[in-house]
Amino acid sequence: MAETLADPMLGRLIDGRYEIRERVAAGGMATVYLAFDRRLERTVALKVMNPQLAGASGDIHEFSTRFRREAKAAARLTHPGLVRVYDQGTDGDISYLTMEYVEGQNLRDLIRQEGTLRIGDAFRIAEAVLDALAAAHRHGLVHRDVKPENVLIDEDGSPKLADFGLARAVTEVTATSTGVIMGTVSYLSPELIARGQADARSDVYACGVLLYEMITGRAPFTGSSAIEIASRHVHEDVPPPSFIVPWIPAEIDELVMSMTARDPNARPADATVALGRLRQTRATVDDPTLDRRADPPSGAVPVVTDNAQTEVIEPIPSGKTVALPIGLGEPVTASPVYDIDYFEDDPEAIAPAVERTKPFMWVMGILAGLLLVFGLGFWWYTTQGPGAYTTIPTLGTVTEGEARQALDSLGLVVDVEREHSDVIAEGFVIRVEPAEQTQVPNGSTVVLVVSLGVRMETVPRVVGVTIEDAVERILEAGFDEVGEIIEVWDDHVPAGEVMESTPSFGDRVPHSTRIALTVSKGPEPITIPDVVGMPESAAMTLLRDDFALKPSVVYEKTLEQPKGSVIRTDPPAGTPGTRTQEITVYISDGPPMVEMPSFLFMTTETAKKAAEDLGLKVELVKRWPFSGPPAGKTIVDQSVEPGTSVPVGSTIQLTYH
Repeated sequence: MAETLADPMLGRLIDGRYEIRERVAAGGMATVYLAFDRRLERTVALKVMNPQLAGASGDIHEFSTRFRREAKAAARLTHPGLVRVYDQGTDGDISYLTMEYVEGQNLRDLIRQEGTLRIGDAFRIAEAVLDALAAAHRHGLVHRDVKPENVLIDEDGSPKLADFGLARAVTEVTATSTGVIMGTVSYLSPELIARGQADARSDVYACGVLLYEMITGRAPFTGSSAIEIASRHVHEDVPPPSFIVPWIPAEIDELVMSMTARDPNARPADATVALGRLRQTRATVDDPTLDRRADPPSGAVPVVTDNAQTEVIEPIPSGKTVALPIGLGEPVTASPVYDIDYFEDDPEAIAPAVERTKPFMWVMGILAGLLLVFGLGFWWYTTQGPGAYTTIPTLGTVTEGEARQALDSLGLVVDVEREHSDVIAEGFVIRVEPAEQTQVPNGSTVVLVVSLGVRMETVPRVVGVTIEDAVERILEAGFDEVGEIIEVWDDHVPAGEVMESTPSFGDRVPHSTRIALTVSKGPEPITIPDVVGMPESAAMTLLRDDFALKPSVVYEKTLEQPKGSVIRTDPPAGTPGTRTQEITVYISDGPPMVEMPSFLFMTTETAKKAAEDLGLKVELVKRWPFSGPPAGKTIVDQSVEPGTSVPVGSTIQLTYH
């Protein structure tokens, strides 16, 4: 805590934007702080590079240039398994990066807590790291400093790889000027230690060591100093995990030993190949083994702790084992050594006759001259002539112009091809063919593959076609896949027909855009409402406005409902239907009419029956009080004149005498 409080960076405002609030971690290359971005009002991780690294290189400008280049390259990488780089810059003598702040812990903390990990968890973390590396390797980028401290585990348990390419930015300067390399000694590959050269296979080596350590709880090599550990990486094979954990299956041993082979050519070519082998291996391991874990190391077993910091590995005087120079472990051809006693046993060998001296000297002179001529010729042939070779430099993610300049300066002929890239910005180099660090004859042609940027496509017209046709059109237009299909009820668009696309027709968007489609399910199902007895106007409003039905009206004479009211519907109320369907509504036009006949001079019985047959009601009335009962009497008068129209059901009076 006292050290944290004494840190002069705490409370400082970097670049007028980033307020440093807490020191999170410190290493050989940089110190990480928790900071607050005042401009975007968010918490970020701010990595401040160690200024001594620039001073050690003797060229602060070159250090800053390479740092910015690698930071930009890292920022262009987008992958869920990589910690996002937001920004980079300098403030005075401070070079910094702002990155995504990952809540959680790093893999080193997890190994310290658990001792060892379940085999399944170790494979899961290694798979995530290799998947992230594969995305970078496909674009010619190498991490160079894969270690547990750079594997962050978020609160959901998902691994993220951090610090992409920063070791390279420092090493390229320090190795050139002072002969030192940057790296974490427990995870450095033999070729990086011996020659200061790294490619995708160096990252695979570090991942193999990482997997070994997660399974066994310890690093494969330990020693009393960094140089001793590094020397063991060069001269010894990483032992199989089963040497420490006997029950480890042979398939896991083979995977780890393949990834950590001393010869880079014996390893998987890159993280994509290694990822495939890891998944194949996991598929052969049974579930009980995947759920098993080794016993944590006990006693005074060495583990990777302080050695896990990224260190400056410096050159040492010959014969002293105090630091690690580039070239440690390289074979040295010894000069011949002769025993002086051999000459003392032959006096003639050291006392030649005078007469032999001059011919001997002439012969030796001629031989020396021939050797000199041959040596000069060989030197010219291999350095300036047809046999001379040039090493394609490590370019990284640079502009086409910068790459051309670097290759032209080596006398190489540059041919340019262009292709789209989802990661590398337009105008920047994706890769060089042959690959970086490959030796080619002087004057060879190398191909620069330059990014055209993200491939953009035009959204096709899909509104009004079926969902099947829309999907076909989107894929034919060059898009990777179709996005979400949203189905909605619609009164006007037939079922299965596309109503809308997002983005819209004609928009230019990246090929990876998932185009969402809104598709009609047709009219919404309903139940035919009951409008019987309702006035015509109210029934029409309900059917049209609330249910979007299409009613047609038929008027009928009826005694069931008053005139202007609904008698019935077809389909009838309660029947399943759909919005916008047609429906017939029957409206009462009042009761039916009947023309009044003449009932005069009919008998009461005959007249009553005739009136009732017409739907009329009859009331028999006496002409005189003394007329008596109606039976058999004659109708002499009627209340409604013959020929008059009256509603069916009307009551008439028939007078009898």
